[in-house]
Amino acid sequence: MPKPTPVTPDAPTRIRTPLLTQEWLDLAFIHWAVDPGVVTALLPRGTVADTHDGVTYVGLVAFRMHRVGWLRMPGVPYLGTFPETNVRLYSVDEHGRRGVVFRSMDASRLIPVVMGRAGFRLPYLWSRMTVRQAGDTVTYTSSRRWPGPRGAYSRITVRTGERIEEPTELEHFLTARWGMHNAFFGGPEPLAFLPNHHPRWPLYRAELLTCKENLITAAGLPAPSGAPASVLYSPGVPVRLGRPARPAGIPTP
Repeated sequence: MPKPTPVTPDAPTRIRTPLLTQEWLDLAFIHWAVDPGVVTALLPRGTVADTHDGVTYVGLVAFRMHRVGWLRMPGVPYLGTFPETNVRLYSVDEHGRRGVVFRSMDASRLIPVVMGRAGFRLPYLWSRMTVRQAGDTVTYTSSRRWPGPRGAYSRITVRTGERIEEPTELEHFLTARWGMHNAFFGGPEPLAFLPNHHPRWPLYRAELLTCKENLITAAGLPAPSGAPASVLYSPGVPVRLGRPARPAGIPTP
């Protein structure tokens, strides 16, 4: 594998003609450090674990997806707006592109779940979900309905703190991820990279008040041991997603 591209808090390239537009709102980023060997078998062929100071991370990210839209069309207010909670890993490919790999993506709208699974081969799962804000606390709940394992759940509550004016290298590493790796296409070289672009994250310190979940073990990972290495909150950003690029780096037509 070549040397990974630098971690940058700003997107390296603009996406002028987006495949999808959306907003990611009220995000809780919760991360545990793990040995890279723990996640190796769970990454797509053509990627390895991305590391910071010798370790990689398992992320539990809860948020509200808001007004997903195709191309330059307006975002959809109902079907395109829903809570979501992801279990994700950190990856780098043979071109040095840093990204995320989603192990599970719980969402509360069935039609987007079916479209994400069928159209993008993403691990979307249909769940009952809520996001409730009360003062400086936000609570995210989910309970899986389909395809399973039924009953996989999470209940997360964070209390937001002060704005982070200068995020650390680790905080940029965990949040400034400008694409995802996934097997979008099938065939002998299934790996592809879906780029994204958004403004720099507004990040806040956060305190984890409640974290009861089995989404991480349901995603094939060991249960977290000990306190998270990082807990952050962001009010969110508008996002553009580009077309998936095949292994050679050529976008799809």
